[in-house]
Amino acid sequence: MEKPVNQTIVIFGASGDLTYRKLIPALYALYNQQMLPDRFGVIGIGRTVMTNEVFREKMADGIRKFSESIHLEEHQIAEFLGMLSYHSMNITDPEEYVRLKTLLENSSESTDKNYLFYLSLVPSVFGLIAKNLAKVGLNDTADGLKRLIIEKPFGYDLESGLALNKDLHDAFSEDQLYRIDHYLGKETIQNLLVMRFSNGMFEPLWNRNYIHHIEITSAESIGVEDRGGYYESSGALRDMLQNHLLQMVGFTAMEPPTSMDADAIRNETFKVLQSLRPIREEDVIHQVVRGQYTASHVRGQSIPGYREEDHIDPDSRTETFVAMKFYIDNWRWGGVPFYIRTGKRLPTRVTEIVAHFKPAPQVLFKDCQPDTGCNKLIIRIQPDEGILIKFGMKQPGAGFNVKNVNMDFHYSELSDVHLPSAYERLLYDAMMGDSTLYTRADAVEAAWRFVAPIQKVWASNPDLIVYGYPAGTWGPEHVDDLIEDYTGGWRYPCKNLSDDGLYCEL
Repeated sequence: MEKPVNQTIVIFGASGDLTYRKLIPALYALYNQQMLPDRFGVIGIGRTVMTNEVFREKMADGIRKFSESIHLEEHQIAEFLGMLSYHSMNITDPEEYVRLKTLLENSSESTDKNYLFYLSLVPSVFGLIAKNLAKVGLNDTADGLKRLIIEKPFGYDLESGLALNKDLHDAFSEDQLYRIDHYLGKETIQNLLVMRFSNGMFEPLWNRNYIHHIEITSAESIGVEDRGGYYESSGALRDMLQNHLLQMVGFTAMEPPTSMDADAIRNETFKVLQSLRPIREEDVIHQVVRGQYTASHVRGQSIPGYREEDHIDPDSRTETFVAMKFYIDNWRWGGVPFYIRTGKRLPTRVTEIVAHFKPAPQVLFKDCQPDTGCNKLIIRIQPDEGILIKFGMKQPGAGFNVKNVNMDFHYSELSDVHLPSAYERLLYDAMMGDSTLYTRADAVEAAWRFVAPIQKVWASNPDLIVYGYPAGTWGPEHVDDLIEDYTGGWRYPCKNLSDDGLYCEL
């Protein structure tokens, strides 16, 4: 594997949970696989005052807790920790950036003034940090690469999304900006492109002539945990649907790119988002269902409702579940409904894409009816990553009794192959300058435009129902009304890719 050029990564928000759980363990995994530059450093930035030693000890704990066991070698952990340092600063003070630049220049002789800045903070300070970096010349590529990685959310609505992009573009060019969506770093999302565009058996069927509808689910079994303050101002629409799910729609529905070049792929996903049929305000109530989990008992455990969680308004109307029906108005997908759903406190943690194929034109076998279909292609993003095809086969014995059977592939079967984490892949790509799996400004804005009518209707109609659903169930029962012409309804996935059922373990 090719190594990136020598560089320093500067992580704003380094004392936070993301750095501890994801970023540093991902960078350590790259080090363990000899995929980091020959000369490399990490500078953590935060308001909290701590020494290099305290920072390294904390990061060592994160590595041991959250890294795969195959990577854990104590002598390598010690070597990697030597590359980490910490700098406390007030990110709102422009003078602090002068000192940061001096620090970088004094410590980066070995990394050739190539800097990657990672913003692991709230979106409200992204533009401020970008502008302050630019004021001291830390956006200037004349003496080395300068890149900016931005964590979601990319704004809170269309207006703030547009403003954020303007602020970022005032300081950095678009090719220096890497908007990270960790779902796109997952191996199965990338394999979706390979499956579609390298196999002659799939792509000819991937259109309105053969597919009845597409279903995308991203479910979590946990509640808001210690993120109540953030989630109360966000909700499922902003937190998951506007970014993760719509980006998955883009990869699922895109046209074949002219090449595997980053811009060629991102051009096609953007075209999909451009082609989303706008939801009229009067149709929001018919095409979108929102819900909020309520208290329940799951496997003998008492689960509090959302309004009973810490830092949550007792009268909160923030949605913890959202499902939607919509269409893509282009030649390939005209008339094919897309159904997407996401939520917290659902029966299991699972993310998958399901293509429901149209039935055979004539019903010859009673067990395979036109309104339920026999053929499904399931692309499992997480967990138990893999691909499953469901099709009808004759049961042994007299007559023609049809039974649905599975043909599946699980990544876990590749025992000798390492499945990189999403952040592992995306950090490596950013260091290499590959933006294929990062979100472009125009795609962010197109996604916000699509959800804007929903946000407006919800904000202007305080009496609009937020349906309750017991924790541990698949959301409000009204979500079944979205799929009105398909009695097979939603797929109910389990942890195991090949299992189906209403009851899955949390």
